[in-house]
Amino acid sequence: MGAGHAHRLYRSGHSPVHRLPPHTKLTAVFAFTVVVVATPREAMWAFGVYALLLAAVAALARVPAGFLLRRLLIEVPFVAFAVLLPFVAEGERVTVLGMSLSVSGLWGAFNVLAKGTLGVAASVLLASTTELRALLLGLQRLRLPPLLVQIASFMIRYGDVVTDEMRRMRIARESRGFEARGVRHWGVLAKSAGALFIRSYERGERVHLAMISRGYTGSMPVIDEVSASRAQWSYALALPVTALAVCLLGWSL
Repeated sequence: MGAGHAHRLYRSGHSPVHRLPPHTKLTAVFAFTVVVVATPREAMWAFGVYALLLAAVAALARVPAGFLLRRLLIEVPFVAFAVLLPFVAEGERVTVLGMSLSVSGLWGAFNVLAKGTLGVAASVLLASTTELRALLLGLQRLRLPPLLVQIASFMIRYGDVVTDEMRRMRIARESRGFEARGVRHWGVLAKSAGALFIRSYERGERVHLAMISRGYTGSMPVIDEVSASRAQWSYALALPVTALAVCLLGWSL
């Protein structure tokens, strides 16, 4: 997969969570998310238990609450969508603080916020305790289609390259006195976006030719095998198994 690639989402550490093989953590997060989605929305207490489980994992991984909360801001667009649901949904209405809100919309907003936040939090914890290169190796170990793994690998590797190119173009515009202040400047920004696309496409072609010249035949070599013991699988699956017990209790009550 190439050399390690540190990312700002990753928080270096030596906790038991960090030491778990990546494919066990990927399986645990996926299973936990499925259990959370399958939980009935009326079992509000269950989502509180799920949050406590994730808090316990974060404490075990030594991931600070502030670090986790800052990265949860990525779900702000979903929060905005959930806030609108009680106002636009139809059905029975209820008055809250002088506003007429839909009961089904309120339940839908809670459902989106609770399950979405828990899923994002679990994903952030995964990214915080697992290097990107290890995640790719874990996906490979789980037999994800090789083409998808390669696409993810190249996206991670060259995402920062494209971002750096955007930064240089912005500095070049500003050094010539350009400042985007209104609609009339959108044409310049559109031309910059087009130039960035062409540069990225040309760079991709050069990289592809360089890979072919080095013997690339459509598949990347596996340079590291990741294995897990039964104990490590047990530790990783403790989270989704506990969550499953809570989910079943939520359906039965």
